[in-house]
Amino acid sequence: MAKAWKSPVAIPAGIKVEIGEHAVIVKGSKGALEQVLHPAVEVLSENGMLLFAPRNEERKAMAMTGTTRALLRNMLTGVADGFEKKLQLIGVGYRAQAQGKTLNLSLGFSHPIDYKVPEGIAIETPSQTEVVVKGIDKQKVGQVAAEIRAFRPPEPYKGKGVRYADEHVVRKEAKKK
Repeated sequence: MAKAWKSPVAIPAGIKVEIGEHAVIVKGSKGALEQVLHPAVEVLSENGMLLFAPRNEERKAMAMTGTTRALLRNMLTGVADGFEKKLQLIGVGYRAQAQGKTLNLSLGFSHPIDYKVPEGIAIETPSQTEVVVKGIDKQKVGQVAAEIRAFRPPEPYKGKGVRYADEHVVRKEAKKK
């Protein structure tokens, strides 16, 4: 996606975008997000579209312009629809239960794991072996899902552990005599 910063980003209906000198604030039905702008990036709002331009012709300025475009597009999607990541617990006795702002995990260790959910993130457990992480900030949702997965990543021999719902674990063949 070379020069992706040249294509504008449409602002969905019901979303307010405030462009300041050093930051952009996006407000929608699900909440508000703020992004600090890189000094080499210029953001404009015209006719319901966000336009991006580098302030100079340096390679880093163009790269940061593309990065800023992607971040703001994710912010617009987040405040309009939100993001979610689904995790599955595979293994005998592996369970999850959401209790308020705490996720209780039983992952085969001698102790239960109590994960404190960060602010701005909601965790649901539709069943004992499924965890759904929801929020408006794509980076934070991904980070929380990765932290939960890191407690017991899937192992390659039996496939047990915590995995993303769409993740494929490559299985190894067991040792032969």
